[in-house]
Amino acid sequence: MDQLRAMRAFAKVVELGSFTKAADAFDMTPAVMTRLVADLEAHLKVRLLNRTTRSVTLTQAGERYLEHVQRILVDVEEAQTVATLETAEPEGTIRVLCSPGFATHQLAKFLPRFRERYPKLIIELTIQNSVGTADESHDVSILTMNKPLTSGSFVARILAQSEVTLVASKRYLDQHGRPTHPSELSQHEMLLPFTPQSRSETLFTPRDPKSKAKPYLTPPPAMALATSHFDVLHHAAMHGMGIGALATFMAHDALVRGEVELVLPDWRIVTLYLYAATPTRKYVPARTRAFLDFLIESFGGKENDPWFDEAMNAAKSKPAKRRV
Repeated sequence: MDQLRAMRAFAKVVELGSFTKAADAFDMTPAVMTRLVADLEAHLKVRLLNRTTRSVTLTQAGERYLEHVQRILVDVEEAQTVATLETAEPEGTIRVLCSPGFATHQLAKFLPRFRERYPKLIIELTIQNSVGTADESHDVSILTMNKPLTSGSFVARILAQSEVTLVASKRYLDQHGRPTHPSELSQHEMLLPFTPQSRSETLFTPRDPKSKAKPYLTPPPAMALATSHFDVLHHAAMHGMGIGALATFMAHDALVRGEVELVLPDWRIVTLYLYAATPTRKYVPARTRAFLDFLIESFGGKENDPWFDEAMNAAKSKPAKRRV
């Protein structure tokens, strides 16, 4: 008896609730499917299924056995996936779900390198304003969370952190001054995300834990521009309209090129957590594993903000700005 084949047959019968449907799924006759399960029961010396003309149900022993069988089959599929990734070139379509900000400012510029590495893979990218959980219809969902994940009905791997920070153009700051404390923001034109909390207070905390400065709660700001479209905030800040609040993964390129400057870099506002998540499945296809590994390689896979660090290094390499 091929025990692994019989275990797969047993699990499929339970999943579909019918020997006939399970036989169709495996492209075999119902008689062969019935014999596989019967041979398994004979081998185990226990009845796994109660059969009637209308239904198939698990026995008590069958319920306990099914739990172990499902784990074994997952392990077998995982082993096959690992072997395939090592010996065969991944191919097919990878369905990816991502927020517009991360897709536009980060993911898109890395995809050509992924395509060069895996020319047989096609990326089908879906853009959604808010991605907070793994979508069953996608192979990979790139999540943007305002706190670390502790649990979920999916598998997630950390990509990086990204701070929401304040930025403004040199022209704006030369004209209106460079604030040195959050209390000075009330004197500035603010460009903020339009959400129900947009006009709420904002808590600023010193970035350096050894700092003697105390956390500061700003009053609701007088906004010059509020919008849910982050790219509008990005371009408005670049063109001198005011001080904008942006995730570092969005502002990074403009910061490095010197098109905008960090405002209050010694203060922390909000930290975002970026994850690559996959639905809980029996196995992860080789193409999905290749894409996950590429994301980790590209963005670091650590709980730190690489974009803020690079922006700070770029700022230090430029001549110091005169305080106004």
